[in-house]
Amino acid sequence: MAEELTAKSCASDGSGTFRIADAPTSFDIDRDRRPEVEAATERNLVKMGELQDRLYADGREGLVILFQAMDAAGKDSTIKRVMGAFNPQGVTVHSFKQPTSTELAHDYLWRAECAMPARGSIAVFNRSYYEDVLVARVHHLEEGYRMAARCTEDGADAFYRRRYRQIRDFEERGYEEGYRFVKVFLNVGLDEQKERFLERIDNPAKNWKFSAGDLAERKLWPAYMDAYERTINETASKHAPWYVIPADQKWVARYLVSWVVLKALKDMDPRYPEMPAEQKANLASCREQLMSE
Repeated sequence: MAEELTAKSCASDGSGTFRIADAPTSFDIDRDRRPEVEAATERNLVKMGELQDRLYADGREGLVILFQAMDAAGKDSTIKRVMGAFNPQGVTVHSFKQPTSTELAHDYLWRAECAMPARGSIAVFNRSYYEDVLVARVHHLEEGYRMAARCTEDGADAFYRRRYRQIRDFEERGYEEGYRFVKVFLNVGLDEQKERFLERIDNPAKNWKFSAGDLAERKLWPAYMDAYERTINETASKHAPWYVIPADQKWVARYLVSWVVLKALKDMDPRYPEMPAEQKANLASCREQLMSE
C-alpha cells in the first residue's frame, strides 16, 4: 500500500520559512514499489473523476491547478497522466508562454484573469502568472517594461515585493469568490535534469523537446532557485499553499500530484444539487409516462 506516501510534508502554507535547499528532489522510493504506487495513483484518479462530476453539477466553486518547474521536470507528462482523470468537458488547459504583444499591453495578471474557469470547472495552468516573478526576476525583465517610471524607479526588490502582494491578493480574492488554488512546484534535481536533457538529445523522438536555450537557462540554476524560494515564501498561504513535489522519480511525483488534487477536491466537498420537492414529485409522473410507451 502506498497511502502512507503523502504530500503533506511537501506543503508550504506560509506558516513557516521555506528553504529550497531543504526540499528533496526525490524520496528515493525503491523501484520495486512502483507497481504499488502506480496502483494507488489509479485509485486516486478514479476518485478525482467522481468528485469532478459532483463539482460540475454543484457549480459553486472552481479549481485552478497550476504547475511551475524548471525545464524537463515533467510538467507536460504529469498534466497528461494525472489530469487525464477528468472529463475534458469540465477542464481547460492553458500554457503560459512568452507574453504576446497584446498581453504585454495589459497588466501581467490579465491573461490569468482571462483563463480563470467558470465555477463548477477546472483550469490547469502549465506555467502561470508566476512566470512574472520567476523568469522576469531572473532576467531582470522589469527593466524593459513599457510602464510609467513610477512603477519601476524604486528598484527591482520593491517592484517584485509589490507583485508578490498583488498575487496574494489575487488568490485571496479568488478564494473569497469561490475558487481554490492548487500550486505545484515540480522540484527536479540538477543531475536529473542533465540526464533528461541527454535523453532528449539522444532520442530522435524527443529531439523536438530540446532547445539550445535550455542550456543557457540551466546556467542560471542558482538564480532560479533563489527566485523560487522567494516566491514560495512570499505567496504561500492557508488558502493557496504551495506543494514542492520531488520530481526526480516521475511515477512518485504523479502519485503525489494526484494526492494533492484529490485532497483539494475532498476539501471542496462538492454535492449533487437537491431537487425541490415539487420537481421530485414530478419525476414519478414522468416515469409513468415513459413506462406507458
